[in-house]
Amino acid sequence: MRIRYGIQTLAVVAVVCCTLLVQVEAKQPNFVFVMADDCTFRDIGCYGGQAHTPHIDRLATEGMRFTRCFQAAPMCSPTRHNIYTGQYPVKIGAYPNHTNANRGVKSIVHYLKPLGYRVALSGKSHVGPKSVFPFEKPAGQGLVAAAGNFFADCQSRDDPFCIFLCSKEPHTPWDKGDPSRYDAKQLTLPSYFVDTPKTREVMTRYLAEITYFDDEVGGILAELDKHGLRDNTLVIVVSEQGSSMPFAKWTCYDSGLQSALIARWPGKIQPGSINHAMIEYVDLVPTYVAAAGGTPDPVLDGKSLLPVFAGKQTHKKYVFGEMTTRGIKNGSETFGIRSVRSNNFKYIWNFTPEIEFRNICMLSPEFKSWEAKAAAGDTDAAEKVRRYKNRSAIELYDITKDPTEWHNLADKPEYAAVQAELKAELDAWMKHCGDKGQQTEIEADQHTRGGGRKNNRKQK
Repeated sequence: MRIRYGIQTLAVVAVVCCTLLVQVEAKQPNFVFVMADDCTFRDIGCYGGQAHTPHIDRLATEGMRFTRCFQAAPMCSPTRHNIYTGQYPVKIGAYPNHTNANRGVKSIVHYLKPLGYRVALSGKSHVGPKSVFPFEKPAGQGLVAAAGNFFADCQSRDDPFCIFLCSKEPHTPWDKGDPSRYDAKQLTLPSYFVDTPKTREVMTRYLAEITYFDDEVGGILAELDKHGLRDNTLVIVVSEQGSSMPFAKWTCYDSGLQSALIARWPGKIQPGSINHAMIEYVDLVPTYVAAAGGTPDPVLDGKSLLPVFAGKQTHKKYVFGEMTTRGIKNGSETFGIRSVRSNNFKYIWNFTPEIEFRNICMLSPEFKSWEAKAAAGDTDAAEKVRRYKNRSAIELYDITKDPTEWHNLADKPEYAAVQAELKAELDAWMKHCGDKGQQTEIEADQHTRGGGRKNNRKQK
């Protein structure tokens, strides 16, 4: 009887141990998402840039660096609506800047809370209405303190969590960090910039703010380690749209729409890996839902990145972009832009090429220095200023040969088939989003906060 009792006891213990092991293995992961504000991906250190970013660079050695991540709009507000809802901006009504999503749209909060998650946001918000984005607001001054407080509270309650930590850097004004770290005379300017002393000087301040953001990333990661949460947390760091200097933010060129994205997930993502799959910000919501054990809503426009995190090097065949100048300071009356990008080519449709393209960048000291150099007779400066202000109706670029999108192939007959293919894909995407082109641009005022351009033109 004692032997039998002992065997039974061992059997019970084995069952309990196996059950506990399954529970540990099945524990839901945490999600930490850190986002810059107006940072051109090419300027980050591990992407070949000149900014000193040791924390982000180290994260890339611990996780996966994506070389082709894209967002659907080169402006802050539609980008953030895009991330948190998993749907394209025009589709949910959030396509001008300083905008709100249509009421009734669901966000990541609605998807993760039923799965047991606490969902929080600290830092820059730029989304609305609150009914669509009912984020928890962590206490604490600054992103690092807020992150630490939130991690500690979730840890004490054993709550799975998702937190978005949204920096305000390197958005203008560039007044944080140490510009003296960067020698203006030694900087390498992008080929599409006009080389002026003012441009070089503002670049030092802009790069200093990227380093300031990198310090925020380092502080957040340190808090994660301090609370013993590293091993069960998926960390994603992104750069958002490009900087507010010319040919980046407010444009559908890759410098405006492409983003850095680095993901670390111990045991799930191979350290030091690089992934060339084309992915989009809309893929984040379905990724989080799937990783949390849920089923992504069919209304979502994205696809889960879990196979890509596991090493798959393909994801999407096309990525898309849209830009509207209504709702931005110094914006053109209506200058709608739509784009589609394949592995090798970018197709851009400018709805009103007869209108001058304008935005707040053109009031900046650096752009004024470009215009002054052009007026003094510099032909390179004159051409770059002209190209920024005036666009052809159709632009077509070979991204592999011309990554800065400078040589328009739209009028060349040998690219007619490529152009037709991309136009068809863009037309289908616009139809999916309910995008009526120029009519949608005219109606943009209906979707800005306050419902009118006069109010919104006072904002950036």
